[in-house]
Amino acid sequence: MSKQDNSNSPELIYNKQNYILLIVGLVIEIIGFILMSGGGSEDPAVFSEEIFSFRRITLAPIVVVIGLILCGYAIMKKN
Repeated sequence: MSKQDNSNSPELIYNKQNYILLIVGLVIEIIGFILMSGGGSEDPAVFSEEIFSFRRITLAPIVVVIGLILCGYAIMKKN
């Protein structure tokens, strides 16, 4: 039996922790965009004040920015 030489195998740029952080960041961004959705009116002639709720104006953008920062950290983190 001969040992296989792994010197030709490609080396991954990131390790497992980087990929996990990246996936968590993407999930947080998706949650932020889901929080932003909705608030429209069924009738286009009627204005709905629901689009100016705290959830859509303040909370959702903060959640999206946290997700973006986490993704950036996952990309920049050294092994």
